[in-house]
Amino acid sequence: MKKNKIVLLLFIFILTFILPFFSITSLADTSITIYSPYCILMEASTGKIIYEKEAHAKVPPASTTKIMTAILTLEHCQLTDTATVSHNAIYSVPVGYTHANLVEGEVLTIDQLLHVLLIPSANDAANVLAEHIAGSVESFATMMNTKALELGMQDTNFVNPNGVQNENHYSSAYDLALLGRYAMQNETFRKIVSTTKYTLPATNQYPKADRYFSTTNELLIPDERDSVDNYYYSYTTGIKTGYTNAAKNCIVASSKKDGIEYIVVILGADKTENGLSGRYLDCIQLFNYAFENYTTHTMHEENSVLKQVKISKATASTKNLNIVVKNEITLLLKKDTNIASITPNVQIFSDLVAPIAQNTVIGTITYDVDGNTYTSELLAGNEVIESNAFTTFLTIFSIIVVVFLLYRLLNMNHKKKKRRKSSKKTNSVKNKRSSHGGDHYLYW
Repeated sequence: MKKNKIVLLLFIFILTFILPFFSITSLADTSITIYSPYCILMEASTGKIIYEKEAHAKVPPASTTKIMTAILTLEHCQLTDTATVSHNAIYSVPVGYTHANLVEGEVLTIDQLLHVLLIPSANDAANVLAEHIAGSVESFATMMNTKALELGMQDTNFVNPNGVQNENHYSSAYDLALLGRYAMQNETFRKIVSTTKYTLPATNQYPKADRYFSTTNELLIPDERDSVDNYYYSYTTGIKTGYTNAAKNCIVASSKKDGIEYIVVILGADKTENGLSGRYLDCIQLFNYAFENYTTHTMHEENSVLKQVKISKATASTKNLNIVVKNEITLLLKKDTNIASITPNVQIFSDLVAPIAQNTVIGTITYDVDGNTYTSELLAGNEVIESNAFTTFLTIFSIIVVVFLLYRLLNMNHKKKKRRKSSKKTNSVKNKRSSHGGDHYLYW
């Protein structure tokens, strides 16, 4: 019994005091301090994760919600379309939340509404867009959740288009990274979220052009001050901040350098012990780490030939089959990686025997690097036609028939020519006789 108690106490000790020191992250550099409780660092082109911390925790996303609102708007509207501001769109926004000072009955273009949605984070603009597209905020939330599932966002549920606090409105750092990565593929979205200033023009209900707005993303704002709270990061390309009392400081940020773009999501951030912004410091730390330590390398272009193989039982003209890599495979690698040491796992579904139709899926190619998996289907690059005895017989028989017909045709032409020559000689003799007035006898 004593031994069992000692073992049990030892087990509890290990669970309580030892295992916490072995928390798993993808980031090897322990000199980096991450202040925020929930975050992720993702490479944009591959979607591969370099670092994550409680990335699937379901927490309030605040105004990062508006990324989804913007994408649905861009996918369902033209920028020149117009929407009318309703009473509900303005007065359903709780006191203290950001707004664009929109006026009931005001008519604005979708482009104008998107700018005030994403730059100053106007909650009233989000409601206007939701009502314009779906008829109501509730119906628009259904569209948001449908799109979220399409993007693989399994930790997310939206109940409004702006991120106003609601216990049933939540997402995760991982899901928001998926959303940010998707959104940045839209060029209009990219342009707006990189804009730092915007002014609404005069409208039918607002006669002055004095509604000026600045971005809430301090990573985008150049600051000439040489101070510790200057968070400008020159490689920043977007995207969206958020804040509520429950969500604290949030951001989905993107940064691009040397052709490589990264997405960072920070949720639930507070100020540091020095009173600085944890969300911006975390973004800068993670971006710097990624740019200093990682790169991308394309192993296979889209529709590139992996190799050529000979197929048995195929015709001579089609027996060489090109095995094609369907999708581009680009690896996210540490900069000191020896690329020559990276080999793929190629799986062919079965023995390749004719016939094979072009573009048939015949296997897969997979790379496993640093815990990340990269894969593509392998396709038949050309048609392979089956060769058999009957086909061979028909081919030979066809050749014989063609040769025979050619021979007959040539022979007939030859006989016709001989007849013509003979006919010409006969006519020539007759002509000579008639020219001398009758028959003449020749003596030798």
